Amino acid sequence: MRLTRLDIGGLRRFDAVSLAPGPSLNLLTGANGAGKTSVLEAMHLMAYGRSFRGRVRDGLIRQGAPAIEIFVEWEEASGRTRKAGLRHTGQAWQGRLDGADVAHLGELCAALTVVTFEPGSHDLVTGGAENRRRLIDWGLFHVEQEFLAVWRRYARALKQRNALLKSGGRAEELDVWERELSESGEAITRSREAYLGQWMPRFAGEAADLAPSLGIDRLELQPGWRRDELSLADALLLARSRDLATGFTSVGPHRADWRIGYAGIPGREALSRGQAKLTALSLLLSQARLHAELAGDWPVIALDDLASEL
Repeated sequence: MRLTRLDIGGLRRFDAVSLAPGPSLNLLTGANGAGKTSVLEAMHLMAYGRSFRGRVRDGLIRQGAPAIEIFVEWEEASGRTRKAGLRHTGQAWQGRLDGADVAHLGELCAALTVVTFEPGSHDLVTGGAENRRRLIDWGLFHVEQEFLAVWRRYARALKQRNALLKSGGRAEELDVWERELSESGEAITRSREAYLGQWMPRFAGEAADLAPSLGIDRLELQPGWRRDELSLADALLLARSRDLATGFTSVGPHRADWRIGYAGIPGREALSRGQAKLTALSLLLSQARLHAELAGDWPVIALDDLASEL
């Protein structure tokens, strides 16, 4: 995947930006505060439906502008040229892909694949589980055709079960949604486990080059329930009384995490900030490589402030 055009309007300090990236490495240079990160942030918005700095309305749109507008043109490995546009007011959005309106931001996200390393990427290693779940699910979303549909099934069933828990729903009603949760949740977990198995050797290779002293040697899925002892259906049933008391579902893939194994240090708590960033960079570069192997096309790789604290 090669980006050939990037036009941005209404972005922070810029009235308009227009770039025509070359076929290989492209560098954005300038003084601190010149807006280099903002340009990458706009590209990230097109590919993910959100900024890596927060909500669109929290400062991404130029003061006085009604919206940020982004147009991207790229060429796939097959030679096909594609175009996408997004207008976002911070409250509402409009999108187009290859000349047609899109109903869901996910359509834009599925088309344009971008891997972004930015100053906050160390949170993938040292931060909460949500970031790591999002990263692995992003990878699956782009290479496993049915994953998004299964993930949506799970999210819908989780919402329904939580609503029943809060209202003191009847056992028969909970049974229905727990069946749906267990079926879709087990499928999500199998996909995550298989993906980590494919990712691990590539991650270890990148980490051996970038951070050899850490001795990174494994990725371990923590599925969100005691999977080695119970099926998800049994775990949901056993947790039902507790969940009725708290009003939310305490077990399942939405509680999952995955951990990195280090032979060279006691654990992630011993990482310096620079080591955490090198580990995160290894994760992202190896995920880009895995995507290229599975999808047949490299994603766009955006690196922001790469040397900082490394």
